[in-house]
Amino acid sequence: MGVNIQYFSIGFSFLFLIGILELIRKGKLLEQYSLLWILSATVMIIFSTWRGLLERVSRLMNVYYPPSLLFLMTLLFSLLLTLHFSVIVTKLSNQNIKLAQDLALLEDKLQKNEDVS
Repeated sequence: MGVNIQYFSIGFSFLFLIGILELIRKGKLLEQYSLLWILSATVMIIFSTWRGLLERVSRLMNVYYPPSLLFLMTLLFSLLLTLHFSVIVTKLSNQNIKLAQDLALLEDKLQKNEDVS
């Protein structure tokens, strides 16, 4: 990796981490979701600063072209992130259905109480 691209990678990784921390501070990103993003920014910083790490890891895993390992790791991270958010959306959808049902029951009780009065 050339020196210029390494500096760019380190700078981008730190800006990404700072952006995540700023979103947490402003309350736009919940702490429970931010852990995943902080971890990914930390991994980006480690791979950016430690030049030979990707080559060492790829040799350990018998991957002959180190950038393909990085691509695979990114793909797996995206897949896990998609699965994580699908679980969250499913949970929120179920909560929304229950809330709508509870609201309908309360409105029905209120209507019956007004009819009795």
